[in-house]
Amino acid sequence: MTRSRSSWFGLVRGLLVTVLTLALGTQPLAAQSILRDAETEAYLKDIAAPIIAAAGLQPNNVDIVLIGDKEINAFVAGGQAVYIHSGLIERADNTNEIQGVIAHELGHITGGHIIRNGEGAKGATGISILSLLIGAAAAAAGAGEAGMGVMMAGQQAAMGKYLAFNRVQEASADAAGVGFLEKANISGKGMLSFFLKLKQEEYRYASTYAAVDPFMQTHPLSGDREATLKADVLRSPAYEKRTDPAIEARFLRIKAKLIGFMDDPTSALRKYPETDQSMAAHYARAYAWHRGAYPDKALQEVDKLVAMAPDDPYFRELQGQILLESGRPKEAVAPLRMAVQGSRASPLIASLLGHALLATEDRANLDEARDVLKVAVSRDRDNPFAWYTLGMAYARLGDEPRAQLATAERYALTGNMGLAVASAEAAMSRLPRGTSDYIRAEDIALAARASARDRKR
Repeated sequence: MTRSRSSWFGLVRGLLVTVLTLALGTQPLAAQSILRDAETEAYLKDIAAPIIAAAGLQPNNVDIVLIGDKEINAFVAGGQAVYIHSGLIERADNTNEIQGVIAHELGHITGGHIIRNGEGAKGATGISILSLLIGAAAAAAGAGEAGMGVMMAGQQAAMGKYLAFNRVQEASADAAGVGFLEKANISGKGMLSFFLKLKQEEYRYASTYAAVDPFMQTHPLSGDREATLKADVLRSPAYEKRTDPAIEARFLRIKAKLIGFMDDPTSALRKYPETDQSMAAHYARAYAWHRGAYPDKALQEVDKLVAMAPDDPYFRELQGQILLESGRPKEAVAPLRMAVQGSRASPLIASLLGHALLATEDRANLDEARDVLKVAVSRDRDNPFAWYTLGMAYARLGDEPRAQLATAERYALTGNMGLAVASAEAAMSRLPRGTSDYIRAEDIALAARASARDRKR
């Protein structure tokens, strides 16, 4: 059986696309959603801070970002940010395991692995392009099957070379992570135990599909990683150090609320049955009942949490959120005020309070809503919902220029550059020239136009 000449060139084009994809890398954030939760973000920041400092980085400059995805995964994607899937936290047994993952990812950051990724891709691309050219020439000369064989062999060699480069980076990140943990006086037990979880996943995959080829993996096999690092982890003076019980209690809460929020409600209630009267179980059931549209049952669980810890800001946040989303905004205001105060004005919780104040439709609450939301966006400018709500507050107060400015901020954050420019220009037309708000609107318009031009290119 032979292929037509046009078919061969179609195959060449397809394989060139594969080569370019290999060279450019993947875009892991493209189809994933970021979860924002004040309690979880505070927890991740606290457990990562000593490791970040041990890595020679500034804790305030490194972000630990939660991705809403059930897969067990974590990654870096440029800059000083570590992305952790919610599924990884759900599968973790303790804080130390999450710290082991964070330490590994920081090894990628300090090693400059994202920047150096092009080195591995360059070598692989060279092999691929050469094999494509030779294969295409053979195909054009009539040796179709031979040409295809050359191309496919070249692709296999290129992928193998790229993956080998990637495995070296992963092993380097593992070693760096162990060093960071030791320097931070944190046990490496969690890193080893998490490798065992990954090892079990590999065995499950192999038994279901096919044997795992160690030379066609992006990471060294988990069993090999564990064996390589075990001696260094065991020698560490921090090996037997236990995690602070207060931190561990926070972990159980975070894990429970993620399961309650991310799992199907039936699944979450099965994992945390009514017989479990722990704080974490009440937390998980409150989220599960809320997601399942049973607000009364959700509030019953929250009431039990509040009885256990009346001043806990995150329990009050959840109480206010359920009331607000159940159409009871006036009742939501009091617990949300308590949550803002108890969390030291967490911007995420403050934006929720601002929303509740507006939802009461009481003009007496407008000034407070505006002021609360101004503080929220000053502390966290990357929250489109807060900017949207602030714009509503300004509009209801009759301050249209600043409503337009807040709208421009929101559109710029969400990538709608055309509307960002239009809103910024509308704000500039009515704001006093030279004021800080005018200058900010001007900056948004300039940046949005530049971004739109770059996209057209």
